[in-house]
Amino acid sequence: MRSIPVFCATLACALGLAAFIPAASADDRRGGPRAESARPLVIGHRGASGYLPEHTLESYALAIELGADFIEPDLVATRDGHLIARHEPNIVNTTDAASRPEFAARRRTAVVDGFPEEGYFASDFTLAEIKTLRARQAFAERPQQFNGKFEIPTFDEVVRLAQRKGRELGRVVGAYPETKHPTYHQKLGLPLEQRLLNVLTRHGWNYREAPVFIQSFEQANLKLLNRLTRVKLVQLIDANDVNADGTLDFTAPYDRPYDWTISGNPALLARTFAYLTTDAGLKEVKSYADGIGPWKRYIVGTLANPAGSGAGEASLKLAPAGDLIARAHRAGLLVHAYTFRNEQRRLAGDYAGNPVNEYLQFFGLGIDGLFTDFPDSGVAARVLHRLETDPGYADCLTREERRGCD
Repeated sequence: MRSIPVFCATLACALGLAAFIPAASADDRRGGPRAESARPLVIGHRGASGYLPEHTLESYALAIELGADFIEPDLVATRDGHLIARHEPNIVNTTDAASRPEFAARRRTAVVDGFPEEGYFASDFTLAEIKTLRARQAFAERPQQFNGKFEIPTFDEVVRLAQRKGRELGRVVGAYPETKHPTYHQKLGLPLEQRLLNVLTRHGWNYREAPVFIQSFEQANLKLLNRLTRVKLVQLIDANDVNADGTLDFTAPYDRPYDWTISGNPALLARTFAYLTTDAGLKEVKSYADGIGPWKRYIVGTLANPAGSGAGEASLKLAPAGDLIARAHRAGLLVHAYTFRNEQRRLAGDYAGNPVNEYLQFFGLGIDGLFTDFPDSGVAARVLHRLETDPGYADCLTREERRGCD
């Protein structure tokens, strides 16, 4: 893969480059051709979580300002049934709960998807109590100076923010909620699905062409949602790691959807997430969803590199790209891959330390959208990709009147 200079990989650089990208419109789940989006979507993963504590209104607002088309709130439930934006039910690493003496007795061990975790769990707090907590940056190498400054938002607040910022900026800003651990929440008596739809309905976004995708790693709750709503649905596809030979590792709990694990069905227990990337699996997904959200290593893998250097993935080399995107498109499914990050240890050696190179590779492979912690880098790379592939785009980008360019 040829290298290009680093371009707009920093916070301020891409501010002037964002343009309205219409939401991808998948075909009706009852059949019909798949409608391509004009350009790949840039989805602010947990907001602009590379810069600010994840899943805060400030992080989501920054992602929008940097050009993200969608913002992604992960949803968990409080004890009194409100949906809040947290990456996991266990909030020990993303809030200041551990430093709050009034909540010391809430620390406990809970079993999430078959594995014990110690910490503080959203379902042990009322929303009023959650609102007294403050968010923390979960990654040690990222800016820590904003710890303790921002509240934990409700899903209702996130949708209101997206709609308000869209009006202010004169473009559509979508929401891409994930139902986190739906089986776990069902066992608590706090099912997520109808609560999520109630929020969307309240804000006028519970319809087919709404700028909304609902995603989940589990299958049963997506099938339920397919019966309850026409909003677009996405099946997430996970794995634990990549082996030295490039094969994927499926160590539990990242081996299969958890509803398969507890199903008792021998056929489901014989499968891993990888089944969902086979032609048969894609056909099955098409029966209840509009797209897949695979870990990017299903599309471009990595291999051990004896000559490699650096920490983490920097010491690895890229494997040849697979054909998952093309096969998913033939099945009528969109493909939104995760997660794109700028840190050197998260970039395979072939990218020469430049995160834009990774985006450009995936854009070139025909990805429909991607989740990124650094939306400015994704937006900048999208502009570069279009300049390279669309002969007329340079004129659109530079002329005073932009109408008709997008």
